[in-house]
Amino acid sequence: MFSQQNVRLSLPSKGRLETGALEFLSEAGLHVFKPNPRQYLADLPALPDLRVIFQRPGDIVVSVRQGSIDFGITGLDMIEEKGGHDDILILHDALGFGSCALKLAVPENWKTVTDIASLKEYAATLESNLRVATKFPFLTERFLNQHNIAHSLISAEGTLESAPTIGYADMISDLVSSGQTLLDNRLRPLTDGVIQRSQAVLIANRKALQTRPEVLEMARRLLEYIEAHMRAKDNVLVIANMRGENPQVIAQKIFTQTSVGGLQGPTISPLGVRDGTPNWYAVTVVVRRDHLPQAISELRLIGGSGIIVSPITYIFEEEPPRYKAMLTALNG
Repeated sequence: MFSQQNVRLSLPSKGRLETGALEFLSEAGLHVFKPNPRQYLADLPALPDLRVIFQRPGDIVVSVRQGSIDFGITGLDMIEEKGGHDDILILHDALGFGSCALKLAVPENWKTVTDIASLKEYAATLESNLRVATKFPFLTERFLNQHNIAHSLISAEGTLESAPTIGYADMISDLVSSGQTLLDNRLRPLTDGVIQRSQAVLIANRKALQTRPEVLEMARRLLEYIEAHMRAKDNVLVIANMRGENPQVIAQKIFTQTSVGGLQGPTISPLGVRDGTPNWYAVTVVVRRDHLPQAISELRLIGGSGIIVSPITYIFEEEPPRYKAMLTALNG
């Protein structure tokens, strides 16, 4: 049963956000165990004190805001739409998946309407207000009011892209990722019609962090895993064999290069060789993934051989920077 004593994390229950969240957590060593795909409860074996519940992205914001859920992963667009910044604290604002943007889009046959200025001119020629279908009334209303565009919002729960074709709206305000769905439905985003950029974020209930030590500790552990994983995925571990008089001489060779300095420096250890040749060492360094070709060339240049490259799961700092930021926000 779902106990009130558990610390609770809510994940999206469908779509790209659900897939992205499950893949992201699994890659970070936080595999979600859901024995039945139709269940809304799951476990996270790496953090046994944390229970997982699946909800719609908008409901996640409401649940965290109200305090029935302690943590949530959802889109920034939903947080901005649903509000509650006094009760919700964003712990991590860039998880790296679920990227999209809430945009205004018009029928492609509106040849003269390409941006906000031309939309405003077009709206002024209509006998009635411009009808805009959207699932994001707050953000859309605020944006259109800021640009003084007379409009009427049309609430829609189904597929928005068909609204102009069917005739119950003139245009739409919807989340766009690749833009292919708009193209398939003969719609075109305005060049400056971005209402809200979004990606997946980790949020928490502010009061729970302040009053429940177990929630504060879980925040630290979640951020520890997430930040260490995100730091690691941009790097690889490189090991090379190298000859030198001693580790200090080898280290100085390495420091003359630009891509193989490691985090604080290389790890250099004696290497036992089969033929007994002296002064062989194994050099281990962390290298940025996008610098790998250059790093290999540099190691070869200074005598490196037998180079091995391995992925890294985590790089832990003394304390997660975002955890420090969270404590500052809670005490501010």
